[in-house]
Amino acid sequence: MTFKSKNQNIWHWLGFALVFFIVSLPLAVQAQGTLKVGAAKRILTPDPLLPVSGGMGTPGHSTEKQGDLWVRAMVLENNGTRVAFVGIDNLGWPAALGDQSRALIQGIPAENILIGSTHTHSGPDAYGFPNEKGEINADMDYLNWCVQQIADAVNEAVANLESAELKTAVGEAKGKIAYNYYAPDLYDPRCGVIQAMGTSGKNKGKVIATLVNYAVHPEVIGAGRGITSPDLCGPLYDRIESAVGGVAIFMNGAQGGMVTADNRVSEGKEASDYEECRRIGYLLADQALEIISTAKAQTNPIIHNTVTSAEFVVDSPIMQYILQNSPHRYKVVDGNKVTTQMNLVNVGTAQILTIPGEALPNIGFYLKRKMKTDQAFLFGLTNDAFGYILTKEDFNSFKRYDYVSRTSLGEKTGPALVEHSLDLIDKSPAAEGFAPKGGN
Repeated sequence: MTFKSKNQNIWHWLGFALVFFIVSLPLAVQAQGTLKVGAAKRILTPDPLLPVSGGMGTPGHSTEKQGDLWVRAMVLENNGTRVAFVGIDNLGWPAALGDQSRALIQGIPAENILIGSTHTHSGPDAYGFPNEKGEINADMDYLNWCVQQIADAVNEAVANLESAELKTAVGEAKGKIAYNYYAPDLYDPRCGVIQAMGTSGKNKGKVIATLVNYAVHPEVIGAGRGITSPDLCGPLYDRIESAVGGVAIFMNGAQGGMVTADNRVSEGKEASDYEECRRIGYLLADQALEIISTAKAQTNPIIHNTVTSAEFVVDSPIMQYILQNSPHRYKVVDGNKVTTQMNLVNVGTAQILTIPGEALPNIGFYLKRKMKTDQAFLFGLTNDAFGYILTKEDFNSFKRYDYVSRTSLGEKTGPALVEHSLDLIDKSPAAEGFAPKGGN
């Protein structure tokens, strides 16, 4: 063999190796960073129907249903991190029940499972509110069944994981959807949307799930009508799923004191039937789909979860009584302190902060402003449901706030929430593409 032929062979081999490297590199990168998303849902409507609860006190008798109650779950996985977002049609879902479901869920760390309630006022009592005699009216058999249904939905979502791309967006939801009953314009009109689309196989290009994050009380029907209902959330699910397919999920926001559905029809009069639920639910769904329609798809979004155990002081006598007599056996330390889980999850260009109760809008605005993203999501009533959360300046300061102050853990709750939230934000990386503008 001549030197020339050897040289040709070497260059031939190098050329082959270079082509192999170029072809293989995208596959290797894709293998290391392939987003996967799965979704599933289960019905939670009791059969036979149970009394419905809109808050403390004895639940009211229910004689009919308008729409079904659901648990709806979306699971995201990328680069070895897997998280679940779970929405439940109920007034609130205590951590004790959520933890029972987490123990039955396979393949996701418990602290990566975010469980929130839509806050419909037309579902069975999950809190186990004790009455003045200490009696509990919650149906524990029903709640245990729900625990299993929730776990089954998340486990199915895990089994359904498939390659996907993700869109995230935040924009103003326009139209007659919500207002603040105490001060009409003091509410957050921004709507956050997360949408996943399949990228391979039979589901390529099809929507897997659409999550809508918006602050509003779903209480068009309310607890006093004898009706079991997901309220405006049901029509929102129907509208999104009929329009784009997949599983629709609703996660509430900072809707406390008192951001409610704008069902006003004239001075002092409100529409309170399921037709009004459809009007508001359809409108919010349409706005959400418009907001997400122009978002850029993210094929390899970084998923990062930061979690903390947050402690809150319980000063309210009413809340102390509930915690002491609840069938859920809340862990109360030092006589008047409770702890719960809070999360800050990065999903590509978005950040999601959980709130274990109903934060008032000014707290929500402040926390969103401090988050390291231009796409800030607040999941209210998530991982726990500790009542209203207001600043110490607002606590018991206005007659309008008598009720929200009485049903809050106490004056220290708002400052504690802000402190825990800022600590989470400080410990978490910024969302992808976020460049601080200063002045935060």
